[in-house]
Amino acid sequence: MKIIILGAGQVGGTLAEHLASEANDITVVDTDGERLRDLGDRLDIRTVQGRGSFPTVLRQAGADDADMLVAVTNSDETNMVACQVAYTLFHTPTKIARVRESAYLTRAGLFDNEAIPVDVLISPEQVVTNYIKRLIEYPGALQVIDFAEGKAQLVAIKAYYGGPLVGQQLRQIRQHMPNVDTRVAAIFRRDRPIAPKGDTVIEADDEVFFIAAKGDIRAVMGELRRLEDSYKRIVIAGGGHIGERLAEAIESRYQVKIIEMNPARCRQLSDTLDSTVVLQGSASDRDLLMEENVDDTDLFLALTNDDEANIMSSLLAKRLGARKVMTIINNPAYVDLVQGGNIDIAISPQLATIGSLLTHVRRGDIVSAHSLRRGAAEAIEVIAHGDAKSSKVVGRRVEDIALPPGTTIGAVIRNDEVLIAHDDTEIRSGDQVILFLVDKKYIRDVERLFQVGLTFF
Repeated sequence: MKIIILGAGQVGGTLAEHLASEANDITVVDTDGERLRDLGDRLDIRTVQGRGSFPTVLRQAGADDADMLVAVTNSDETNMVACQVAYTLFHTPTKIARVRESAYLTRAGLFDNEAIPVDVLISPEQVVTNYIKRLIEYPGALQVIDFAEGKAQLVAIKAYYGGPLVGQQLRQIRQHMPNVDTRVAAIFRRDRPIAPKGDTVIEADDEVFFIAAKGDIRAVMGELRRLEDSYKRIVIAGGGHIGERLAEAIESRYQVKIIEMNPARCRQLSDTLDSTVVLQGSASDRDLLMEENVDDTDLFLALTNDDEANIMSSLLAKRLGARKVMTIINNPAYVDLVQGGNIDIAISPQLATIGSLLTHVRRGDIVSAHSLRRGAAEAIEVIAHGDAKSSKVVGRRVEDIALPPGTTIGAVIRNDEVLIAHDDTEIRSGDQVILFLVDKKYIRDVERLFQVGLTFF
């Protein structure tokens, strides 16, 4: 696939890295020559320096025969104009734009071929807000991903000493929970993947990915670690787009406080939010945190744009007694360094956003794609088509499907029903199949597996 990416920042660079490793023809456009040189040295891609909304620059990048334009510069306006130019002059089939400003997103009818021709809108702030919201719903989870509009969920959790299943074989799950069906999709032990089998023994500190119907998630979590109490008191450091959207989404269910440095922004937040308490000051101010009883806080969220400020305020909050700490980290190199120590969960906005983009880049009828474990693994939801003659999966039992190495079928969504996949589960045409890949280099093999042969037509 020939893809033009506008913007060599964190999102554009991370996306280029993901796609270049999958034999795509990638061209990255940016005004910053130094960023482009850095990307070009590391990846097998083309780079073009210039403003991505200019017709001459797009033509130089190969827009005449590009399959897709992904506009993820820091300017909403540049992204929107670039999609308009690509549509009008180059007839680019698929145009994806990152648009952050809610004033654009809330206008019905603005984004269609009769107005601004954007096929897919990506709002990083909304993606990250939803990501954090799911983590708040399941205290103790490292990652929570929705499939089939939330009917099924994939959850990553660290197994702890004292969990009923720790030290026992996976086949014991059925005995422990006879009324709950679940599937362990993958286990990572000391950062290495282990293929889960019936006789696999779960060890303390294993990172376990399991899939279940939404209503069964907490029961399965309780088998792997002591269930944590639900959060009640939440402090958000940073009243930017993400902080505001998150507070708006959760303030009816939790006691929420926002700490924001900018006085004008504080007044704006106070006018917009209903029950959230807005405090003006620095989240790294020890006296302020103690005055606001951070030692009685269930969850401290550092959501500013400054990695160092987020890390420092999180470490301080944890030292002062906050029960759990989550931190946004924009620099991917920092994520592995800080997660799991005093900072419980480090969130990479880029990797959260990449999942939204991957859904539209993947071949075949893929409903959703999600990047896991800092981009090494992937979970996808794909629709099976065809019949037993034209398809390599339809009409076959899970145990008879030639899955690539390290790939697991976790569940099947059929007519709104969640069916956890077992060896004897048969795939039917129209099923939404949820797969987990511990090594995303096999994604092309999975796409080919679900492609329909000519006999179907």
